[in-house]
Amino acid sequence: MISPVLHLKQAGRLDRFFIDGEWTLPSTISDTARAAVICPSTEETLCEIALGDAKDVDRAVLAARKAFPQWSATSPQERAALLDRVHSLMIERTELFAQALTLEMGAPIDYARGGHVPLAIAHLGVARDNLLKYPFIVQHGTTAIAREPIGVCALITPWNWPIYQITAKVGPALAAGCTVVLKPSELSALSALLFAEVMADAGIPAGVFNLVSGTGPEVGTALASHPQVDMVSITGSTRAGVLVAQAAAPTVKRVAQELGGKSPNLVLPDADLPPAVSLGVASAFRNMGQSCSAPSRMIVPRGVLAEVEALAVAATEQMCVGDPFAEATTHGPLANRAQFDRVQQMIESFIDEGTKLVIGGAGRPEGLATGFYARPTIFSDVHTGMSVAQQEVFGPVLAILPYDTVDEAIAIANDTVYGLGAHVQGTDKALMRSVASRIQSGQVHLNYPAWDPQAPFGGYKQSGNGREYGVKGMEEYMEIKSILGYYD
Repeated sequence: MISPVLHLKQAGRLDRFFIDGEWTLPSTISDTARAAVICPSTEETLCEIALGDAKDVDRAVLAARKAFPQWSATSPQERAALLDRVHSLMIERTELFAQALTLEMGAPIDYARGGHVPLAIAHLGVARDNLLKYPFIVQHGTTAIAREPIGVCALITPWNWPIYQITAKVGPALAAGCTVVLKPSELSALSALLFAEVMADAGIPAGVFNLVSGTGPEVGTALASHPQVDMVSITGSTRAGVLVAQAAAPTVKRVAQELGGKSPNLVLPDADLPPAVSLGVASAFRNMGQSCSAPSRMIVPRGVLAEVEALAVAATEQMCVGDPFAEATTHGPLANRAQFDRVQQMIESFIDEGTKLVIGGAGRPEGLATGFYARPTIFSDVHTGMSVAQQEVFGPVLAILPYDTVDEAIAIANDTVYGLGAHVQGTDKALMRSVASRIQSGQVHLNYPAWDPQAPFGGYKQSGNGREYGVKGMEEYMEIKSILGYYD
C-alpha cells in the first residue's frame, strides 16, 4: 500500500488548502508559511505542509457564507446521502487513515485500525442516522418550535485524536445544514488532508466544506474573530479555549468548547478490585494518556491502597511501549516534541515535590534512545492538594488517592477546576448511581461501559461548555426559533 505521505505528495495536497471546492495554494507563499510534520517514533521529518493566514481564512469563510443559503435549504435526505457517501469512503480508506495516524501522532497501528478510525467513522454514521429522524419543527398548540442551522461554523480540532475529532464536528455540523471551515492541528495534518480528499470525492458542493491548515494564533484567531463566522467549535486545552472565546466575544458568536480534564476514577469499597484497577490503568494510559477525559486520578479506599498499588504496577508492567508499527506494541510515543518535553518536566517536578513514585519516572523506557517515548508512571498516596492531583499532564501519568469515606471520595473527585469525564466502580448499582449524580462532570462511566456515540460529551467548569456526539451534538449547530400563531 502506498504511504499516506507519498499519496498526498503525488496528489499535490501538502502545499494546498481545500477552499470553495478547489485545492488551492496559500494566499502568501513564503518560507515562514510552512510547518514540518514530524514522525514522533523516529523524530524524522515526514513532510512539510502549507500554513495559512488571515487572507486564507477570509477566502474560506466567504466561500462557506456563499454556500450556506443553498446548503441549508437542502432536505435532510440530501444531506444524509452526502454523509452516507463520506461514511462509505472512510470505510474503504480505513488502512490509509490508520497508517497516517501512526506516522503523524504515534498511535499503535492496531489501535489506529481498531480504535481511532472506526470510532471516527461511527460519528458520521450517527450524524446520518440522527438527521433522518430528527424533528426540525415541533408544534405545541399554536406555537411551533423550529431548529435551524446556525450558519458558518469554524471547527478547530486537536492533534491527539485527529480524525476522530474532525468527524465528531463535521458530521453533525453538515447534518444540521451548516457550512464549515476546518482548522486541524498543524501537528497532525495528514489525516485532515486525507479527510478533505474524502469530502471532495464524495461530491461535497463547493464552499460547504473548507480546510485551512495553520497555527492557532494565526488561523485560529482569524476564524474566531471573523465577523462572517457564526459559531466556533474548539477541542483543545483550556488555555486555547479561553483565547478563542476572547477573540470571538466582540462578534457575539456562539463558542462551543471541549477542553481540558483531570478526570476521577472512584473505586467504591464494594468494587471488585482486580478488574477495577487493571481497567482503570488501561483507561488512564489509553492513547498514551493523551485524552482530555482520561481518568488520571484513581480514588480508592485507604485500607486497600497497598493492594491497589500492586495491581496497578502489575497492569502497567504488561504494557509494551515501542515502535507503533510493531505488532507487540500496546503504546507508542507521545505525539510531538513539545508534549514529550512537557510530560518529562511535569514528572520530574512531581518527584521533586516528594510524591511517592511506584513505577515509571522521567526519561524514555529502556532501549528506546530515539522518539518521543515516555515511561508509564504511577504516583500513589497522593492527597488532593498535590500538583499531580490538580494539573492535567496529558501523558501516561496516574495518581492514586486514598479516602476514608464515600463522602470524602466524592469531595476529592470534585476538587478540581475541571469536569469532563468520571468513572465509578462498584457492585451496588444504587450506590453507584447516587455517587454519579453527585460528581460534577459531563460524563460518568459506571464499571467501564462500552463507548456510546449517542452519549453527549462535554464538560462542567473549566472543561468547557456545549456538547458533542449524538443528537445533542447536532443541536449545538442549530438556532431555536419560536413561531407563534402556527396552525396546521
